Amino acid sequence: MRVMQVLSPDAKGLAAAADLLRRGELVAFPTETVYGLGADARSDKAVARIFDAKGRPRFNPLIVHVPGVEAARQIAVLDDRAERLASAFWPGPLTLVLPLRPGSGLSPLVTAGLPSVALRVPAHPVASALLAAFGGPVAAPSANPSGKVSPTRAGHVLAGLAGKIAAVVDGGPCTVGVESTILGLAGDAELLRPGGIPAEVIEACLGQPLHIGGNAVQPTAPGQLLSHYAPSSSVRLNVSAPDPGEFWLGFGPAAGKADLNLSLSGDLVEAAANLFHFLQEADRVADGSPIAVSPVPEHGLGRAINDRLRRAAAPRP
Repeated sequence: MRVMQVLSPDAKGLAAAADLLRRGELVAFPTETVYGLGADARSDKAVARIFDAKGRPRFNPLIVHVPGVEAARQIAVLDDRAERLASAFWPGPLTLVLPLRPGSGLSPLVTAGLPSVALRVPAHPVASALLAAFGGPVAAPSANPSGKVSPTRAGHVLAGLAGKIAAVVDGGPCTVGVESTILGLAGDAELLRPGGIPAEVIEACLGQPLHIGGNAVQPTAPGQLLSHYAPSSSVRLNVSAPDPGEFWLGFGPAAGKADLNLSLSGDLVEAAANLFHFLQEADRVADGSPIAVSPVPEHGLGRAINDRLRRAAAPRP
């Protein structure tokens, strides 16, 4: 079994990470949302390693991370809406699914053979510095086994992918804590996955409501599979009082006696930042017992939190 290197987020560590990426290796790194599992998006072999390391279905496309909008324009076709959204939210937790530009140079494995590509410009300084050091597009889904809880700390990556990837850059905890919002722009603007930017904010920027995309057997963007983000224990939602033996993951002051509370004050930003770390911890402490989760309001970041919780609670394939 290979030993995963833990690299520091300084110039030496980032140079080592960029060199590994150039050699076709996999490197996990922090973004503002979750830790990503990075590979050279132009290399078939490197991208294939992502699917193998995660056990991810190859029909599930990947997000490509780029340093800025100019790099995005070289890979995809940005219309006026995309340019407006990029200006407002990049760098940041927004992924745009856009028409793939001919001659983009991306491995077809990245797009799962689709004529579109999911692009994001991350805001995390370590991610930005790594992209600059590498000098090319980086395909990066979340750095965890497929379908399991997403990682928001380097320790989560080590626990899930030890022996399967070359390195992780330890940049500390992720601040947003849920993945990016994914917006499709092939036709009408469509919310494909709620995430770190609330849909209401995007609608205000576009001046129109978003169409809502559903779950997908054949995904057009990451994060659309019905069962996803799942701990080993079963998950029961909208629980105000847990059953005996259940681990209670609470939200708000009404769940003051919960085993863990996403936000005792009811702050959705705090809850989003804590979600995956607390699900990891709940799974460890519950040790196979069911996890009961308090209701979370269905607005703002609560929409992204509930999306992840519903997928975590969905029947396992």
